Amino acid sequence: MANNVKHIWAAGKVALNGWLAIPSGFSAEVMAQCGFDSVTVDLQHGVQDYQSMVSCFQAMQAHPVTPMVRVPWNEPGIIGKVLDAGAYGVICPMVNSKEEAEAFVQSCKYPPRGTRSNGPIRAGLYGSSGNYQTTANDETLCIPMIETRTAVDNMEAILDVEGIAGIYVGPSDLGFSYGLVPKLDRDEPEILKIYDKLLKECDKRGIYPGIHCSGPAGAAKNIAMGFKLVTLLNDSGIMATGAKAWVGETRKNSGGKA
Repeated sequence: MANNVKHIWAAGKVALNGWLAIPSGFSAEVMAQCGFDSVTVDLQHGVQDYQSMVSCFQAMQAHPVTPMVRVPWNEPGIIGKVLDAGAYGVICPMVNSKEEAEAFVQSCKYPPRGTRSNGPIRAGLYGSSGNYQTTANDETLCIPMIETRTAVDNMEAILDVEGIAGIYVGPSDLGFSYGLVPKLDRDEPEILKIYDKLLKECDKRGIYPGIHCSGPAGAAKNIAMGFKLVTLLNDSGIMATGAKAWVGETRKNSGGKA
């Protein structure tokens, strides 16, 4: 199975990413039909575990979305397991140094590039029998997160690590580390300056920058800045936003009866 996100990037376009916090194959199935290019299962802050992630992957497989995962931490065991389950992109939180970025890539890639153990129990079902190992290093995306002061200080060294396909900004933690209120859509000059530098450094190296957004307005703003992977909140947030709006509209139009 080819990685559709890679084709979108190669065509000079932006990939729209869904985000699954709800541990439900049905929720994943619904999201996969909504027009996203990729859908990411969140094992860090979502209410997901390994089994629910597999169920989400199975539910999404009938639809043309690239399955990705945010792992809970930069640890080779879980990174290998999500890849073996069929993840085509791994987003790794709190990567703060060149050494941590290199360790992440090592965990994602088969020898000789990395140290990933062979055993693609479910990923091996993609494509023809025995072919997965020959394409996995090229098709799977390593995407470390930059979301701290330390990571910003080490930005160029992190981006220089061979095997990194993209970078993912965590705006909430990034702002938090600078003493700002944690939120997704940022407008502070000091944060926008970081974004500007990151986008330029990524462009120099052919690396694709991604970012988490609170919705369409924030996504459009970040696309205009130059981000190439934008996430529209998550399934639970989208559901809550829609439900609140509908409840509010119904009460407003009820003539005081509701």
